[in-house]
Order: sequence, then structure tokens, then C-alpha cells
Amino acid sequence: MNQPKPYEHDLDQAHLASILPQAPGVYLFKDRQGKVLYVGKAKNLKKRLLTYFGSRAKTSTKTSFMLKKASGLDFILTSNEKEAFILESTLIKKHKPQYNIVLRDDSQYPCLRLSLDEPFPKLAIVRKIKKDGARYFGPFSSASAVRNTLKVIDRIFQLRKCKTTSLPKRSRPCLNYQMERCLAPCSGKVVEEEYARIVKQVTLFLEGKNKELVSQLTKEMKEASERLEFEKAARLRDQIASVEKTIERQQVVSPEMADQDVIGMAQKDGTFQLVAMHIREGRLIDTRSCRVKGHGDNLSEVMEAFIKQHYSRNVLLPREIILSTPIEEAGAISAWLSELAGKKVSITVPKRGGKKRLAEMATANAESLLKGMDLAGAGQLIMMVKEKLRLTRPPIRIEALDISTHHGSGAVGAVVSFIDGRPNKAGYRNFKIKRATGIDDYLMLAEVAARRIAHKDLPDLFLVDGGKGQLAVLERVLKGQVGERIPELAAIAKADKKRGEKADKVFIRGRKNPINLPPGDPVLLLLMRIRDEAHRRAITYHRKVRKADITASILDKIPGVGPARKRALLKHFKDLNAIFKASEEELASLKGLNAQVARNIRKFLDEWNSSPLGPLN
Repeated sequence: MNQPKPYEHDLDQAHLASILPQAPGVYLFKDRQGKVLYVGKAKNLKKRLLTYFGSRAKTSTKTSFMLKKASGLDFILTSNEKEAFILESTLIKKHKPQYNIVLRDDSQYPCLRLSLDEPFPKLAIVRKIKKDGARYFGPFSSASAVRNTLKVIDRIFQLRKCKTTSLPKRSRPCLNYQMERCLAPCSGKVVEEEYARIVKQVTLFLEGKNKELVSQLTKEMKEASERLEFEKAARLRDQIASVEKTIERQQVVSPEMADQDVIGMAQKDGTFQLVAMHIREGRLIDTRSCRVKGHGDNLSEVMEAFIKQHYSRNVLLPREIILSTPIEEAGAISAWLSELAGKKVSITVPKRGGKKRLAEMATANAESLLKGMDLAGAGQLIMMVKEKLRLTRPPIRIEALDISTHHGSGAVGAVVSFIDGRPNKAGYRNFKIKRATGIDDYLMLAEVAARRIAHKDLPDLFLVDGGKGQLAVLERVLKGQVGERIPELAAIAKADKKRGEKADKVFIRGRKNPINLPPGDPVLLLLMRIRDEAHRRAITYHRKVRKADITASILDKIPGVGPARKRALLKHFKDLNAIFKASEEELASLKGLNAQVARNIRKFLDEWNSSPLGPLN
């Protein structure tokens, strides 16, 4: 929208009363140097601005300070109130006025961009949303959150990953196709119509419409089976299983199975903490937090500023936004957001029932983030962990263990460390499992635990993914190496949906039954986050080890290349891709390689490229 030229006036009340229009628009208070102090929007400029002046004017402390500094006023007329919302948001981001509540720009958060202007779209991580015809999903709460989502999509749907904008043409597909991570449209392995269908499935997944997606995939699987296309049916079956596994990791927090954003807020000493819970089909898929330093602001002002700035560029608007605090212009903002979303978006402040409990849950999360450290030196959230898990001391340092294996091969373990509820990367550890063989999770866990304990400096709480069996293994290993004075132990197990369980269960020593925390409980969310970080670490390390093993196994097959030459190749070229691309002259220039060995290497790699495995990407 082109910004019209503002009308500039002094702050004489009689003059303003005579010239201010009774129309929607945006107003800007300025100081003597012309610096913008405050930007506001009004449905009726005259009515709104005259409330700032006169003996009956009711102004906050912050507004009083602003008016003392102000010496001039500009206003810009708009066609309607919705345009005023957009212009107000634009001007606040542009001028960052001292007396406005200015939040971090959503463009700094990562998003997923789906390119729709090409026959075979691809996904990419971006930090700026542009009007370029692409679909944007997000913004996500962190870079790790968007990367993890992209990894899941790569595994399930296999969209192309070519770095080039245009689709390259290859006679043979790259290694991603062999690893079942790409559909290989570059070599004609998938037709445009089929690829477009899969893009629609990715869109459903990113919109949180997993129930609709599973229903669609199930229908396609049955149709493929009826046509005796058993290979395709098996692939669809695996996709359904992967999507359902993703759904299992998302906590059901809304029995209505609706698309909702729930925003809770807490206040302490002029600081406001907001937490937004993004719920899709009743499942909590993401949370984000925002902290605002106030200048005499009230809860309603901060909540309204957050909504207008947070959603002004958010393309994933839900059908309902639930607030813990009412705002003055709920109806107008709802109409504006409905136009942005292309669907009805309601804003509610529930007084009772399930929606009220959701608002209280978001507020409790905001309070736990805001309260800070208590007298014992541990955070309020850490004290809540101590109380709810019935521990003897605050678990200031929590470590979680997990293992990762592929049918018993290349098994690894990982340990992550959190201090005061935050990742402590210095305490992260990776272990290659050496003694445990076969598919025995208990033996693998015991080895990882024993090797971690050998490093000494044990945490206040050890956490393990699993139930009573995993907890017993951890306790046995600790007692065998440390004695009876061991750290606190806990295990966290996923909810059994078939038995109607709605939240993950927490097991502790000396208690037969689990501690059942409600979905969205801050303590449960913290333990789940730590558990998931250990799982992510173990999987990442396992993939790295497997990739190194694959690299080593290929190089071991080359005639004339022994351990020393293999080390030289990897040291110089860093990875297998670079070795595949190296010319015979480049290979011969390496220390320890002669012309004949370089020729053998190049010949082997060329033959490998023309084999059914195809070239590396």
C-alpha cells in the first residue's frame, strides 16, 4: 500500500478539533526535532485524538510523559480500518517509536518457503517473507525447529533438494534418490502430476492437517493395493507410519481437535512475558515466547501490540485465537486477521471450560519463564521439577541419555546436559557402542550409562527415554559404579494412545505407578524437550557414523588405496563428494599418490558413477 502524505499540525486542541476528520487513519506524535514518539491507529481520528487532551482526558503515566515531549502531530487517512492496521504496523517497524511497544520483527524468525513458480517445487529455509508467489510456512520458534521439520519432510515425502533454482537434467539420479530421500524428477523418475500431488501432501503436513493427510494417504494405499501395485502401497504404508509417529510426539491439549493459537501473559516489575501455543487439530505443534520491557504499559496494551505485530506477517493463522487478557479492539483486529487469512479468525477470552484451561496453561508457562531464580539459586521451573518429581534437591543440572541404531548395526549413544533448563553444550557427549552386540536396547543403554559415569561429575538428575525397565537399568549401573549415593533418576515414556493416555508419563525410583502430569504442564514440557534433544543428538551422531562407514567402505574397494592413502584423500578433500569430483591430475598431486594410483582411483570412481548406484549429488 502506498503511503499518502501525512497532514502535519501542532497540538493546539481547538485547532485539532476544527480540522481532524471523523475517518479512519493513523496518527504520529513527534518531538521538536521531528522524531516520531508514538504511532497509533483510529477508527475515528477526531474522536480518538481528542481523548488525549482536555481536563477529562484519562491518560496513563507513559502517555503523560509522551505528551510532555510531543510538539507536533501528523495523521494519515486510510480507506478503512483494516488499511489503518497495516499502515500502523509498517510505521512502527520503520520508526521504532520510543513509546510504542516494539517486538522483534517476525522476519528474523526462520520459515519454510515452498517454491510454486516451477513444475517441481522444493522447500528451503528462509528468514524473510516476500510477495513472490511462493508459500511460506511459519515462522518457527527456532532454527533447530525448522531444520527438524525439514528433515522429517525429506524422510517422508522426498521432495527434490537440488540447490539450483531450475531443475537440472541428469541421465542418472543422485545419491539422494538411492537413499530414498528424493523422487529424482531431474532424471524423470516422477511425473509432474504425481509430484504435484505430493506437494499438496507436504502442504497439509505443514499446515498441521495430519488427520486429513493420513486419511488421504490411507485411501491412496488401498487404491494402489487394489491395482496390485504392492510396492507403491508399501511406500504409502511407510509414509502413514511416519506421519502417525510425528503425530504421537505432539501432545493433545485441546479435546475439540481444533486449530487454535493460545496466548498467555504474565507481568512482574514492568516486564511482560508472553507465550503463544500453536495448536493444530488439537495438538500442540510449537510454542514461542516474547518478553517486553514496559513503560507504564498495561496487560491489554501489550497483548494488543503483540497480536498486531506477531500476526501482521504470519501466513499460518488459525481459526481461533484464545487470549488470557482481553483487548479493546478485538472485533476490528479479528476482521483484519480474517481478511489476511482468507477465512474467519475469531478472538476470544474464555471464562470457563476447556478453552479457559488452555489460556491458564499458556499463562502458567509465561509465569514460569518470568519468575527467574529463587533463593536457592535454581529457577522457578527447576523448583517445580523438584516438587512434582518429589526429588530431594533442585535438579539444576539434568542430563539425558539415548541410543540410536539401525537393526543393531552402528549403534551409538548420546548424552545431553541442561543447566537451569537451558542446553549446556559443553556437557554433550557421544559414544560409539563397542561391547553390546545385537538388538538389545538395555545392554546398549547400560554401556552408555557406564561410560558416562566413568567421566565423573554426575548431574543432579539423570533422565532416560523409556519406562520402568530403562529406569532399572540406569539404577543398576549407577549403584554398581557409585554405590548407594547416586543422583536422582527419572524415565519419560510416550503416552499410550490406545489406552486413552493424553500425555507422556514420568517414572521415578521407588514408585510403581508413573507420575501423570497434564498435557502442557511446564515440567512435562521441559522433560520432553530434554528427552527429545538427547534423541536428536543420538540420531545425528548415528547418521554421521554411518556416513563415515559408507565413505570408508567405498574407498576400501579401490585397488592400491590402503589406510594411509585413504587418510590422505579424506584429509585433503574432506568428504566423498569432493573425491568423486576430483580430476586425475588433482589426485596425482597428493603426497603419497602417484600417477598410476590416481588413474586407478579415477577409473574406479567413473565405473561407480555408471553403476546402478548412480553418482553422488
